[in-house]
Amino acid sequence: MPPVEKDAGKTGLKTRIQELIESNQVVVFSKSYCPFCVKVKDLFKDLDVKCNVVELDLVDEGTNYQELLVEMTGQKTVPNVFINKTHVGGWDKTKQAHTDGLLQQLLNPDAETYDYDLIVIGGGSGGLACSKEAATLGKKVMVLDYVVPTPKGTTWGLGGTCVNVGCIPKKLMHQTALLGTAMQDARKYGWEFDESVKHNWVIMKEAINNYIGSLNWGYRVALRDKNVNYVNAYAEFLISPRTHKLHFCLWRGKETMHTAARFVLATGERPRYLGIPGDKEFCITSDDLFSLPYCPGKTLLIGASYVALECAGFLAGLGLDVTVMVRSILLRGFDQEMANRAGEHMEEHGVKFLRKYVPVKVEELEAGTPGRLRVTAKSTESDELLEGEYNTVLIAVGRDACTDKIGLAQAGVKVNPKNGKVPVDDEEQTNVPYIYAIGDILEGKWELTPVAIQAGKLLARRLYAGASLKCDYVNVPTTVFTPLEYGCCGRSEEKAIEMYGEENLEIYHSLFWPLEFTVANRDNNKCYSKIICNKLDNERVIGFHYLGPNAGEVTQGYGVAIKCGVTKEQLDNTIGIHPTCAEMFTTLDVTKSSGGDIAQAGC
Repeated sequence: MPPVEKDAGKTGLKTRIQELIESNQVVVFSKSYCPFCVKVKDLFKDLDVKCNVVELDLVDEGTNYQELLVEMTGQKTVPNVFINKTHVGGWDKTKQAHTDGLLQQLLNPDAETYDYDLIVIGGGSGGLACSKEAATLGKKVMVLDYVVPTPKGTTWGLGGTCVNVGCIPKKLMHQTALLGTAMQDARKYGWEFDESVKHNWVIMKEAINNYIGSLNWGYRVALRDKNVNYVNAYAEFLISPRTHKLHFCLWRGKETMHTAARFVLATGERPRYLGIPGDKEFCITSDDLFSLPYCPGKTLLIGASYVALECAGFLAGLGLDVTVMVRSILLRGFDQEMANRAGEHMEEHGVKFLRKYVPVKVEELEAGTPGRLRVTAKSTESDELLEGEYNTVLIAVGRDACTDKIGLAQAGVKVNPKNGKVPVDDEEQTNVPYIYAIGDILEGKWELTPVAIQAGKLLARRLYAGASLKCDYVNVPTTVFTPLEYGCCGRSEEKAIEMYGEENLEIYHSLFWPLEFTVANRDNNKCYSKIICNKLDNERVIGFHYLGPNAGEVTQGYGVAIKCGVTKEQLDNTIGIHPTCAEMFTTLDVTKSSGGDIAQAGC
């Protein structure tokens, strides 16, 4: 082709490119096989934005298109994105523009400005962490938090379940029970008591509640110091989807509305009731127990969750008559050998278990503080009915996500209709691009305070600081604070067998007797340690399990090792601290497959 004709063709093609850019809201110059081009096209599809796509590998003169685009933009690669005549760039720059909120501004240059950069719905640990981090990064943030009172009228301050009716009061009451055991041990160590020792529920309750009150105030001060607008209000998305509008009602009844560029759902969960006669009228849950103004007396706990066993454990440790009604198994989702060993220890120390029964009715026989209740239960294996009388009945059969009354359907957010959980991608984004979710309401994720905090902080950093680190939901260490504490990290034995096959696993285990227990002569060979190793991967530890004192402290340290990919050989080459319980994991040498004796003769 002569130079003049070539230049004319080039000019004509450049004109066609410019016409495309000027006549379409979004133009993507792409190649059909390019994975980054697919990501860009999927992003606009998720945003419900129509874009004109030019597949350079499928059109005539595709190479010439790309050469002219290099001249026009300086960008050699695809995808090459234009929005409202503005050159955005490739996948990385388009994604960053979406993260920063610039993409929405380019798509809707005449759109309204928002009252806030971020509104967080929920003032629990995850919501507070996310809001404070976003505010630190210079964003205008609001936190909405409203606690719906329990059927008994219990409510609480800022901080969510963990601070008010979960981890904090639970651990303090667990410590109360441990102190009782320590006093019993003390006599064996030579301590003499001139007076009988008894426990005062009211003093304990008031001390714990005073501490929690100081935490509530501390959270409010921290939000104020970071210029986060905290409002004690019930919030609900408006009926018009994708309008970024949130309607909320203040506790005094005043209603108002605000808009935000983004929202984070962090509403958490609340205890589930049974749906039987008398449950809400006469029973309590963990939401009520920790601020109960009187000693609960003879108590029935319904359920075998970690909440049920933890509460049963510390109530029994205070000297109360405690029964646990179990429908099927203990600690569903946890390693069942460990769960059963923890349950056996509780049973040996006075907790009664009523197995294979479910309650069908609760009746009040006598009002009081506490009163007297009659519980009728039915066997899960026959038509047998059983009746029992108790002062207090505590329901701990699981928790429901608080997502059903905040207008998520109006906002277009998909929710699992069976459990109210919110599905998200690996960046905690819901199906609505400007709405995110963290914490206990997430589908298929850990329901743990530190997980929500980590997810909240990292989300804020990705949204507003250009960070890329995501929350890692694998190998999360945790502890169940039963009387003999159970800590774990990684896979249960059941899950490991399902994933890798029993033939590909080596399980090392041992009973042990903590030195602290020896002089008191209690719980000989009741503590237990176990690691599950993958033989196909250099005996890498994929499951860590510990039943014994200070389980949280022990598990936290080994959790780091497991995250770093520790192997059995590395544990063997680690020198233990003697005498400690944690050192057991550096000396494990008996495998389950060998059938060897795992009892220990001494510390």
